[in-house]
Amino acid sequence: MLADHARALDALRSALTPLKAELVAAELESIPVSRLKDVTEGRLRLGAVEAAGFTSVRGVYEAGRYELRQLPGVGEQTADRALAAARQIARAVAETVSVRLDVDHPEPRTTALVVALHRLVEAGPELRRALDAATRLDERLGALLPAARPAGGRLRLALAGRHRREDALAAAAETRDLVAEATARDVPLLLAQASTDLLRDPASDIEAWVDFELRSAEYYSQLAEVSEHRPDAEAGEGFLPSGVAERVHAQPLDDTHRRVSLRGYQSFGARFALAQRRVVLGDEMGLGKTVQAIAALAHLAAEGHSHFLVVCPASVLINWTREIRARSTLRALPVHGADRRDAYEEWRERGGVAVTTFDVLHSLPVPDTEKPGMLVVDEAHYVKNPDTRRAKAVTGWTAHCDRVLFLTGTPMENRVEEFRALVRHLQPALLPAVQGGGVAAGPHAFRKSVAPAYLRRNQQDVLTELPALVQVDEWEELSAADRDAYRKAVAEGNFMAMRRAAYADAEKSAKLGRLRELVAEAADNGLKVVVFSYFREVLATVQQCLGEPVLGPISGGVPAARRQRLVDAFAAIDGHAVLLAQIEAGGTGLNLQAASVVILCEPQVKPTMEHQAVARAHRMGQIRTVQVHRLLATDSVDDRLLRILKNKDRLFDAYARRSDIAEATPDAVDVSDASLARRIVEEEQQRLAARPADQPARTTS
Repeated sequence: MLADHARALDALRSALTPLKAELVAAELESIPVSRLKDVTEGRLRLGAVEAAGFTSVRGVYEAGRYELRQLPGVGEQTADRALAAARQIARAVAETVSVRLDVDHPEPRTTALVVALHRLVEAGPELRRALDAATRLDERLGALLPAARPAGGRLRLALAGRHRREDALAAAAETRDLVAEATARDVPLLLAQASTDLLRDPASDIEAWVDFELRSAEYYSQLAEVSEHRPDAEAGEGFLPSGVAERVHAQPLDDTHRRVSLRGYQSFGARFALAQRRVVLGDEMGLGKTVQAIAALAHLAAEGHSHFLVVCPASVLINWTREIRARSTLRALPVHGADRRDAYEEWRERGGVAVTTFDVLHSLPVPDTEKPGMLVVDEAHYVKNPDTRRAKAVTGWTAHCDRVLFLTGTPMENRVEEFRALVRHLQPALLPAVQGGGVAAGPHAFRKSVAPAYLRRNQQDVLTELPALVQVDEWEELSAADRDAYRKAVAEGNFMAMRRAAYADAEKSAKLGRLRELVAEAADNGLKVVVFSYFREVLATVQQCLGEPVLGPISGGVPAARRQRLVDAFAAIDGHAVLLAQIEAGGTGLNLQAASVVILCEPQVKPTMEHQAVARAHRMGQIRTVQVHRLLATDSVDDRLLRILKNKDRLFDAYARRSDIAEATPDAVDVSDASLARRIVEEEQQRLAARPADQPARTTS
């Protein structure tokens, strides 16, 4: 298995090397040859080299020793020093450049790299576990088998001396125990599956590119592991003091119950939560705080802990439940709604991860005996006011739990009062540091003073490759008002009204509540947001409810020149801004790379429409990870639509999507609006028993 993995890495490096070499060459071309003096502290004389026409470091680097020594006036020492200095600069450049994979403009060399990456990504997180197990076995067996060799036959054992015979028998016994232990842990199956994955035939070019588009972050994670390029280590560790960082590095992280690979900074974040026990993880939105929390829970589960509790806003309870089930083997139990008491009692008896809301938490009795292995509080800034019922409930549970992890994307150094409130829950001894001079000295000094309890990383510090596309499905439960509007639309057989029903009552809309939260977090982080909807009425409702100046909406009735002026104004704003766009109008022809947060108000009947809209922001020139949040309602048309579209042949769809025809005419490759609408309306009417028998399904508003 180790040899199979080594071959896969060799194939990856073979594809990566020429691409990196080209990037390094381009960088060296921009560096004047005079910079070689800086490397040698001014001892290098370059007059003859420059007179020979060498103007950049690239020329010297590529010339080689022999060519340089042939130049008039250039001796052996000068040539060797110049070349050594050029190579030193090239090594430094190689550590900073990163290969960018442009899904919209694939070419043979980048395609070869994506195909090579696909093999490792497809093997999944189990590959890392298999590698670790294989490495441990290889090391131990490498020492045991030579010593045990005489025990392989009676004659050989008889001819061995007494001491060697005793050593052989002992090594053979230890080998048997090692193999038995590995077999009991299903290591043979793990290694066999890993080798099977690594030995599969290479994916087709189309399949590899489609898969890259769906999970680009995992591809870049693999690329980072084999590339010489590494993000700033201090930035990835949140500029923590060395003492705290060393303690975090010493913390192991068991992945037995985890189903996802972690980036380096994510692994550090999970270890930080475990090592420091009661902390705030304040990473900027888009860096995977949820995944880091799940990794910490999975580690504690491997250590024998059976009960965990997650507290979050109601708007993200479904997301937490789905993420826990998708990213780990842990059992997730939503403790919410009419059955919350039964669910809570089941959790107390059987364990798992109970996921509840701030509003429900106060009604749950703190168990007398069983302590949760960890309490996770998402959107922790919700408990900044100690006098509220939710804050008091969290206080009671934090006092009962040894390990507590608060998650918030709000930069605490900009909201010291909020941070002080959170520290009271976690590590009250740090309060003097929060009140002292560290705050006034700036963010780095602030973080250093509160390092035992606070870790924050920014996207620009830890995501240095081509920005990834992070897609999050934000599942919400329809509010009572939403459900009333939805049932009415279903009864009328009005497909478009069904899609808009979640926005019928702006004050009570679950989707709008989550949209406001996403926009607020983007504002805290200075990120620009573009909001897409198929419906102008929905955009008008969004504009009204946000309560802040927004640009747009860009719609089909807005002239092209006016659209461009709106986009230019959006890009020119320094910091946070919001742009509204009808998806058919904003999804083509516009460059929205100023936006790094995309919110889709509802799923689209035509998947290409979503793809084109997101591509307006996630394109070459984008310097930040693009976060795509798709607002979805459970038990609704959204569920039905996604399930039907998922069953389409995604490879054919993606291949067609890349064609000129598909870019110009999404209808050419998407399912029929009318047939899909009729199917969904009929299914929902049957489910809700709301349709009169003689009423036809309507597909337009």
